[in-house]
Amino acid sequence: MSFEELIPAPRKAWWVPPGRGAFPLDEETALHAGPGTERVASWLRATLGAATGLPFPDGRNGIELGVDTGMEPEAYRVAVDGHAVRIDGGSAAGVFWGAQTLRQLLGPDAFRRAPLGPRREWLVPMAVIEDSPRFAWRGLMLDVARHFMPKDGVLRYLDLMAAHKLNVLHFHLTDDQGWRVEIRKYPKLTEVGSWRARTKFGHRASPLWEEKPHGGFYTQDDIREIVAYAAERHITVVPEIDVPGHSQAAIAAYPELGNTDVIDTTSLTVWDNWGISANVLAPTDNTLRFYEGVFEELLELFPSRFVHVGGDECLKDQWRRSPVAQKRIQELGVADEDGLQAWFIGHFDNWLSARGRRLIGWDEILEGGLAKGAAVSSWRGYAGGIAAARAGHDVVMCPEQQVYLDHRQHAGADEPVPIGYVRTLEDVYRFEPVPPELTEDEAAHVLGTQANVWTEVTEDQARVDYQTFPRLSAFAEVAWSRLPAPAERDFADFERRMAAHYRRLDALGVGYRPPTGPLPWQKRLGVLGRPIEGAPPNR
Repeated sequence: MSFEELIPAPRKAWWVPPGRGAFPLDEETALHAGPGTERVASWLRATLGAATGLPFPDGRNGIELGVDTGMEPEAYRVAVDGHAVRIDGGSAAGVFWGAQTLRQLLGPDAFRRAPLGPRREWLVPMAVIEDSPRFAWRGLMLDVARHFMPKDGVLRYLDLMAAHKLNVLHFHLTDDQGWRVEIRKYPKLTEVGSWRARTKFGHRASPLWEEKPHGGFYTQDDIREIVAYAAERHITVVPEIDVPGHSQAAIAAYPELGNTDVIDTTSLTVWDNWGISANVLAPTDNTLRFYEGVFEELLELFPSRFVHVGGDECLKDQWRRSPVAQKRIQELGVADEDGLQAWFIGHFDNWLSARGRRLIGWDEILEGGLAKGAAVSSWRGYAGGIAAARAGHDVVMCPEQQVYLDHRQHAGADEPVPIGYVRTLEDVYRFEPVPPELTEDEAAHVLGTQANVWTEVTEDQARVDYQTFPRLSAFAEVAWSRLPAPAERDFADFERRMAAHYRRLDALGVGYRPPTGPLPWQKRLGVLGRPIEGAPPNR
């Protein structure tokens, strides 16, 4: 392997004169951790040690790690000559990304969990690579509410993110179809809210049902493990508790959270279908106190600066019919139900700010006015992100038309569950997170970008892999590398580098969609049906 096959593409790389030699790794190769790099060294020793069978004892004249505070925090420099491999970073995070580059340089077998044989030769090409990311927020949103992903699957995706230099896991933990995080103050959220009686199989047009209970949740110790595992890989986990819509699972567990003056909430169950549920939280003080209790426990589990509160697709029909909600609108002096939602979101913006955190929500939180410190995940195209940035709010760009990875990858009818927009690997590679309409000052509010993996039609690891890869590899390069304008991007070069990267994904056991199209067994993963254009089956 060489730096010419790296993904994401580095900012600058060149061969070490006088030629294309290599530094060999063997039983004598030592690993030295400079101050602040000890945990990176531990990860590197464990990871490369497992793949190569080499011990990497402490010492110099082998692989040397160091922090150079004169560099940007996530920047790194890998220098390989005939004497050593030197990895420097502006922080431990930069050193870690440099270690990921070293792993790629060693070839696909460096991504395995055990050596393939005792006589393997491990060579690092002699080169210098200097690199740093374009965006600070390089994310993947993983929906575990619609279909639960066991803890080991989440840890696996953290490894896959790290291998692509992604650094934010947006963890969608609650929705109408399931509540996935233990809250000790409110045990029914998981006793009742984490299980549904059955599941629609395929998209909304499907006539099929899986007639068995589906569910699961993460204990608080599971969450601590996930957060710690992510932190070792310099990934921040941003939790999402969706309010005031997408809350039927919570209302099924605690009926008093619903609009009891207009519906019988005691008859509600965790939702078993896709779409947008009409059952939303009541705008009462009781609801606020309840969710303050939820967030109190959440803040103990997640140290992330941002906390996501959803705020999307809140159907307001119940509020329009509810005397309680209408009285609240009058008391607050807001214009309408949009203003009522803005009050609800604003309450938690203030509550989180008082505890040193920042609220982020989907772009619907702009409706009715947005609190000053809140940030926006722009999913309904670019418009919400543009409006937010122009109003001085920070933005994460994740428009469904470009980076919803549950959407189909080909226009053909052989795509499993062919929902949403057609977005090919090339389409994702040509995605541009910063809208050209923004001025330089406005564009500075774009924290970065993320790809979203919704799981209504991705019921297990095989389906999630198929939808996510290889498009996440293209997205990672968009998020990390300083690419030219979309029309000028060299997709042919990316495809050439992907030829090597597919072998890395193979070694990692990723069931990606092959570049030639789905294999017969992959076609049978889902329910074939007519394409559904536009919005995804649910948010």
